[in-house]
Amino acid sequence: MILTMNSINTTIDEIEELDRTNPYNVVGAFIQAITEFNPEDPEPFFEKLQVLQGEMQPLTEGLKQNVQEKMNEHSKYEYIGKSYFIGAKPENEYEPLEPYQIEVTENPYSNMENDTLKLFVKSGGSDALRGVMVCHGKDRNYYILDNSFIGLLADIRQLDSEEAWT
Repeated sequence: MILTMNSINTTIDEIEELDRTNPYNVVGAFIQAITEFNPEDPEPFFEKLQVLQGEMQPLTEGLKQNVQEKMNEHSKYEYIGKSYFIGAKPENEYEPLEPYQIEVTENPYSNMENDTLKLFVKSGGSDALRGVMVCHGKDRNYYILDNSFIGLLADIRQLDSEEAWT
């Protein structure tokens, strides 16, 4: 499914008002939230993540620390989120095409037990799809499951402008 949005970023209010009965929307909102990660003030990102994970899964200090370490590696917080938008590649400094779109897919093994679904997103800086799991809550909304999103924060190709061998 291709999600189209008016901007790369999202506010906490937009996330709270989002139709979270659609699991694709939850993944798209998470990608948007990644684009705004600020290492000097990560709390706004964690507030958005908490909404997307739901109050039954409180964020731990260990998870927050893990996210901060991953985002600060190679200063990837500057471009990792944008890399998941269609058209964003290392050679164009990870600038996505407009309208802003994210493609979220599933595969034959996506449906897991206990109302859990594994969805995949393509980064312009990686050859492999990256997965995140969402679970269906009693309130009929989907939530990001625990730390299943960490793979989306894994290293990708550096910006061409920062590549030492070009």
